[in-house]
Amino acid sequence: MQQPRDAFIANLGRIYGTYTGGFIGFVIFLAILEWLGVPDRIIGYLFVFLTLAVYAGIGIISRTTQISEYYVAGRRVPAVYNGMATAADWMSAASFIGMAGSLYLLGYDGLAFVLGWTGGYVLVATLIAPYLRKFGAYTVPDFLAARYGGNFARLIGVVILFTCSLVYLMGQLKGTGVIASRLLDIPVNYGIFVGLVGILVCSMLGGMRAVTWTQVAQYIVLIIAYLIPVIILSAQKTGVPIPQIMYGQVLQQITELEQQYGIAKPHVQPWVNYDVINFFALILCLMVGTASLPHVIMRFFTTPSVREARTSVGWALFFIFLLYFTAPAYAAFAKLEIFQNVIGKSVETLEAVRELPQWIFLYGKIGLVKICGTAAADPQTVFDACQKAGVSTLAFDPAVFSINRDVVVISMPEVAGLPYVIAGLVAAGGLAAALSTADGLLLAMANALSHDIYYKMIDPTASTARRLVVARVLLFVVAALAAYLTITAPAHILKYVAWAFSLAAAGLFPALVLGVLWKNANTTGAIVGMLGGYGLTLFYIIMTNTGAMEPWFGIRNISAAIFGMPVAFILTIVVSKMTAPPPREIQEFVEQLRIPRGPVLMEEARREG
Repeated sequence: MQQPRDAFIANLGRIYGTYTGGFIGFVIFLAILEWLGVPDRIIGYLFVFLTLAVYAGIGIISRTTQISEYYVAGRRVPAVYNGMATAADWMSAASFIGMAGSLYLLGYDGLAFVLGWTGGYVLVATLIAPYLRKFGAYTVPDFLAARYGGNFARLIGVVILFTCSLVYLMGQLKGTGVIASRLLDIPVNYGIFVGLVGILVCSMLGGMRAVTWTQVAQYIVLIIAYLIPVIILSAQKTGVPIPQIMYGQVLQQITELEQQYGIAKPHVQPWVNYDVINFFALILCLMVGTASLPHVIMRFFTTPSVREARTSVGWALFFIFLLYFTAPAYAAFAKLEIFQNVIGKSVETLEAVRELPQWIFLYGKIGLVKICGTAAADPQTVFDACQKAGVSTLAFDPAVFSINRDVVVISMPEVAGLPYVIAGLVAAGGLAAALSTADGLLLAMANALSHDIYYKMIDPTASTARRLVVARVLLFVVAALAAYLTITAPAHILKYVAWAFSLAAAGLFPALVLGVLWKNANTTGAIVGMLGGYGLTLFYIIMTNTGAMEPWFGIRNISAAIFGMPVAFILTIVVSKMTAPPPREIQEFVEQLRIPRGPVLMEEARREG
């Protein structure tokens, strides 16, 4: 059995090179269909179902009955491909859809997301990934149980992992629903379940093995989809097809238009939407959260060695950089198109409203574009709403014209008048981003429940077959729960994601980092620290989001870990000093963990080898 798998690894370049060429050919084929007059709706269906079919096919081909393959892809994923899979796992709907939308809405202040998420990988490379790979874990709670001596620490780790991953997953499902609703012309809630089917097929049969190779394929789709439209716009607007260096020229045009229309909050002015404290608090929480998210850390359990785990972080940063370096340009081009094609348009007569760009009504029908405070479902609705509000001209004011931040990227090709096939390509890329992260999140949660709760705490004698059945059943249950919560508790994508980062940063980061760097951190200190940091952060999010409590010092709840994380560090250190130090064998375990060379420390991982 080993030889075919080794042959597969050796031929990865050829396999994914062929896949990339095939995807580009598929897009060209759809462009020809559009030119021949095939309806947009048919092209949208082809984009959704054929890309989902490819991901599902990879998931089915990669099915496995081996525990190590299901949980950690056999620990054989080369660094460059693990970096690509990590980038896809990381660049969720929040990055692909939400980030440029937030930069469009927030301007300079939206850069906090770019800085926080990118900087977090420095912490991953230096403080987390190499040591947990040396440990040889299947899951993050595995490490907590071994380091802090018992299943209580494991249980708390599972609770924190489950909470932050569930909130994060809700953001991905929201993004999936937005994309599917546009391409398939169905309600957003139905779109959530369409995406859910693709997620389950990709991950249920093959676990981490299937998710890894699917995520590599999804990264290829999402990066092509993200770059092509903004490159075309850069060539059209500036004559140079390099948006990353030309969008300064676009910012100058935006500034001139803002002055012309009397915009009170300029795009390039800092500290308009976030004050200095909130800006840097958000950066810190996102950085630390990046280094704490279980579905990201899990990716570094799949490499052949500690060295490759560290190298794969570098590759992940490179692949993430390609998108993050482009996102500010995407936001700038989108805002320029809105200014030139929408702002200043008359809505004084029904005829004038009918002359508005048609994409307004396409997205208005699903509640993502509002004019005069009403969803722009059709010209008559818009005309009536503006007459009632006394508005005669569209202005860059949320009360007059607003576009949901989660749809800025998806709608931009249509806003700019590009062929529908480009819009379909962008939507397919967004779908790939949402699905890839959702796969990783679902797997992190289901694996924690099946491995850490069922196998380690309930039935340690369970057979391999039973463990895999339990893992797959739990995968389905968690997916259904996440879909239900996404529908019943709606919020925009970035808010879900930021909450997840704060919960992970306060609940897991102190225990993980002190567990590696400070050998005197003991069980009692870690448990009290995790509970205190996580509990305070969750309390702050719930109380401020429901309006039951005013924010402390004006800190928004997307940066809730700014309170919980210091509390977790302080409690862990103080309680550890006040109670008995860890046993000598645990302290020796920590010393061995810091040595890059040598065998993995976890007994079960050694048995794999």
